[in-house]
Amino acid sequence: MNLTQEEWVSQLNTDPNAVILDVRTEGEFSEGMIAHSLNVDIQSGQEFVNTIDALDKTKNYYVYCRSGMRSAKACEIMNQLGFKNAYNLSGGIVGWQGEVVVP
Repeated sequence: MNLTQEEWVSQLNTDPNAVILDVRTEGEFSEGMIAHSLNVDIQSGQEFVNTIDALDKTKNYYVYCRSGMRSAKACEIMNQLGFKNAYNLSGGIVGWQGEVVVP
C-alpha cells in the first residue's frame, strides 16, 4: 500500500508493531537513513527474498528506498510472501522531510 509521507509517519508513530525497512543498497544506506531502519537490499535478488521471508510476518513494515519505486516492488514481494501489512513511502527518502541519520 502506497502512503504519502504524512500518512506513513502518522501511522508509524502510532504503531507499536512497526518495523522500518530500507531496501536501498548498502552504499545508499550508509549515506543516510531514517532512524531505526533495517537495511535489506532489494537488488540482492534471492538473498533479499530469503532475508525478507525470514522476518516476522505479524509485524507492520514501513518500507522506503530512494524514490519509492524499489520499495513499491519490495511491498509487492512481501505481499506475495504472506506479509499482511507492508506500507510504501511514496516519493522515497528523496522527498523525506524528516530527520536522516548516518548509521
